[in-house]
Amino acid sequence: MNVLLDYLPEFRAGFLGTLAITAASAVIALVLGVLIAGFRVSPIPPLRAFGTAWVTLLRNTPLTLLFLIAFFVVPKILFQGASPFVLGMLALGFYTSSFVCEAIRSGISTVPVGQAEAARSIGLSFTQTLRLIVLPQATRTVLPPLSSIFIALTKNSAVAGAFSVTELFGYAKLLSDKGYAIALIFLWVALAYLLITFAISGVFRLLERRMGVAR
Repeated sequence: MNVLLDYLPEFRAGFLGTLAITAASAVIALVLGVLIAGFRVSPIPPLRAFGTAWVTLLRNTPLTLLFLIAFFVVPKILFQGASPFVLGMLALGFYTSSFVCEAIRSGISTVPVGQAEAARSIGLSFTQTLRLIVLPQATRTVLPPLSSIFIALTKNSAVAGAFSVTELFGYAKLLSDKGYAIALIFLWVALAYLLITFAISGVFRLLERRMGVAR
């Protein structure tokens, strides 16, 4: 217990840092995931090709490699002087967006084709059909896989600690270097991660109950 109490400010900073990068990356992943999923089911071939390339490239690239690109390549091309938090957030968000895209695309495929055909018959465009008819119905299906994806995102945020981003795993290494028993350090870090993942799971269970359809 003294490990936690003696270094409570550090643990608090790491916990809040993990929360911040997880939340910011989740927003990026969700927005990009929905957009790329729309590309993948679009009737326009170049958009479908772009969506396929996006998912194939990011899903098959190791996360650590994406962090290396974000921190050592991207600043030289686009974001000169960007903070480690921003670069880590982009790496995590882009990586996770490919998984969000596939989860949403699988949910879209569960919506009967007749729904889209009926929407087109009354003059709705593809974008309107997707936004007003298809996605609201697909949301109920994609909530369970999205829960798992965002829990995985929380755990993946530990990689950011190796790139000077303030988060739990980075402070765990700092305390370990000071000579504290690594088992005790990682016990508190693990409990903090469990708290975050249980909260995410609880939010998605609540959403599933609220959006569930009586059978």
